[in-house]
Amino acid sequence: MKKSFSVKRIAKYSVKTLIIFAVSVTFLVGILRVIMILVERPNTYSESEVPNTQVALVLGAGLTVDKKPSDPLRDRVDMAIGLYQAGKIQKMLMSGDNSEIYYNEPEAMRQYAISQGIPDADIILDYAGRRTYDSCYRANAIFGLDEVTIITQNYHLPRALFLCNKLNLTAYGVPADQTHYLRHRYVFWRVREVAASVFAYWDIYIAKPLPILGNYEPIFP
Repeated sequence: MKKSFSVKRIAKYSVKTLIIFAVSVTFLVGILRVIMILVERPNTYSESEVPNTQVALVLGAGLTVDKKPSDPLRDRVDMAIGLYQAGKIQKMLMSGDNSEIYYNEPEAMRQYAISQGIPDADIILDYAGRRTYDSCYRANAIFGLDEVTIITQNYHLPRALFLCNKLNLTAYGVPADQTHYLRHRYVFWRVREVAASVFAYWDIYIAKPLPILGNYEPIFP
């Protein structure tokens, strides 16, 4: 009886400890995400109010089965086109994943922008923007930028701004949420973004990973 009672007590204590640990981690993650949102909110602007910069950094967001920009990615490119036509930017740095021969986000963005009347000469492609961290890092280290306008969805913008502003860039953000996305997808993206925000802190303050680099190719020599 005593042994059985002891095992029950240990099990009860273990469950209680796990619950406390899970709640504490959840609280900490939530606090970190809220801090990121609040810190980067002053750097978020509407399309009409964003300061003029030379380059818009358009971040990849996936392709459809026929290799066209997904709805979120098309929205990002459309926002860049709007800023370009309004004279808010001069060029577009399209940064995305091209880790596989048949998957090329930057080229899909380029083709779409050209189809909307953007001159090819004002489009620069970054084929090694596999992560937001990589895109921000390479914008400065490879393309020689010190200031950018970041275009992405509202849920992603705080992390993108945080990373770029910590990686030797002055970054302004414009949300691109023109499309009404499927509710379950948008919920998934927001939940995933909370975890991704924690990894962003890890990358900046602890891991400091080095992305794929290469030759220095300044957009404005």
